Amino acid sequence: MDFVSHGLWGSIAFGRKSRTSFSLAFAIGMAPDLFSFGVLYVAAALGLSPSPDFSRGTPPESTIPQYVHHLYNYTHSFVVFLTVFFLVWLFLKRPVWELGAWGLHVLADVPLHSYAFFPTPLLWPLSDWKFDGWQWMTPGILISNFGLLSLLYTWYIRQLLLNKKKKVETRPGVISRAT
Repeated sequence: MDFVSHGLWGSIAFGRKSRTSFSLAFAIGMAPDLFSFGVLYVAAALGLSPSPDFSRGTPPESTIPQYVHHLYNYTHSFVVFLTVFFLVWLFLKRPVWELGAWGLHVLADVPLHSYAFFPTPLLWPLSDWKFDGWQWMTPGILISNFGLLSLLYTWYIRQLLLNKKKKVETRPGVISRAT
C-alpha cells in the first residue's frame, strides 16, 4: 500500500480523538515506509545511495541497498511494533493508541506484498516467515483501497460536521436555527 494511504488508514482507525491525535496517527501510519524507503530516497537525492529504477515496474530486490532491507525488517515487524508499543506504555504508564497505526500498517502490508517485492517480515526477528500476497499496485487493489478510504472519510467528515452543529445548537445563549 502507498505510504499516504497507510497514514489515512492509521489516522481514521487510531486518531479520531483530536486533531493532534489524528496528525500523530497519520505520521505513525506512514512511518514504517518513511523510515525504510524514505531513507533510501533521501540518500539517493543526496547522492549517497543509488536510486531504484521503477521505470519498468518493480525493480529486483537485489538492486535495493542492504541497509533498506534491514530497516524494512525493523519497521515492518509486528513483533518489533508490539515491543515498542508495550515499552512506551510501560514508560508513560498509559497506552499511546496512535501507535496502533504502525501495527495496522504492518498487518495491512502482509496480504498486500508478494514475494516479488518486499514481502512483510511479520514475525521478524523470531521467524523469517512471510506471506506471498498480492501486489498493492494492481488496479483492483488500488481502486478498492481508494474507494474504501473515500467512503470512510466521507462518513468521518460528516460526523465531525454533525457533531460541530450539535455543539453550536446546544450552547447556552445560542439561538438554534433548527427551531
